[in-house]
Amino acid sequence: MNILQALILAVIEGITEFLPISSTGHMIIGSSILGIAENEFVKHYTVIIQFGAILSVVVLYWKRFFKSFEFYIKLFVAFIPAAIVGLLAGDYIDLLLENVIVVAVMLLLGGIFLLFVDKIFAKNESNPDVEPDTRSSFIIGIFQVIAMIPGVSRSAATIIGGLTQKLTRKAAAEFSFFLAVPTMFAATCYKLLKIFQSDAGFTAHDIKILAVGNVVAFIVAMLAIKFFIGFLTKHGFKLFGYYRIIVGLVILIMYFAGIDLKMV
Repeated sequence: MNILQALILAVIEGITEFLPISSTGHMIIGSSILGIAENEFVKHYTVIIQFGAILSVVVLYWKRFFKSFEFYIKLFVAFIPAAIVGLLAGDYIDLLLENVIVVAVMLLLGGIFLLFVDKIFAKNESNPDVEPDTRSSFIIGIFQVIAMIPGVSRSAATIIGGLTQKLTRKAAAEFSFFLAVPTMFAATCYKLLKIFQSDAGFTAHDIKILAVGNVVAFIVAMLAIKFFIGFLTKHGFKLFGYYRIIVGLVILIMYFAGIDLKMV
């Protein structure tokens, strides 16, 4: 994996992680086109650079993270369902990650659903932009579990979970960003632990690549978050629905055309 390939994947990660379009699906296409999908380091890289992406949330919303202890309780409560399911069904989830068809189908189904989300939850937009209470946070956390199915999109699942709790699109998206911090931080730490337990380690070149990837993912994610909030508030989810459908179809076309697609 060279520096250019690392930059491309970091940009993909930064753009797609917080948008409801599935970073998993985009990583499949990106790594396959680059011809590095089977590289073991790439599999580690795509998880570890999530740290840069979540750091962008902390920087953009730093005042919220120092607002009150109750804020952290809500995040912890929302994080619990994914943490439990991840520990109990981690091996099964890894098997799903290898199934490109699952990713494509989930992208398509999720895209179709996003075409109707704005109408379904239209009344929410008359509510004030407030954070969910503890009970609602837990329910949003249950929706996050659904996102363990590759292609669903963690962002899409948690935002929709927020909408079911009568949050506005803006409030639901922001809580989705906040919930990403403990969730993705835990995933990154777990990946690093498994790497060091296997005595694999990283070379000096690997560390350089990881550093560059995290910096790029951080910068791009900041821009993506700012764009997404503004766009979502004004225009809703429909465009993202159409986009998901297109990406799902592209993956299916690539797969049935015989292109070797590997989950990273």
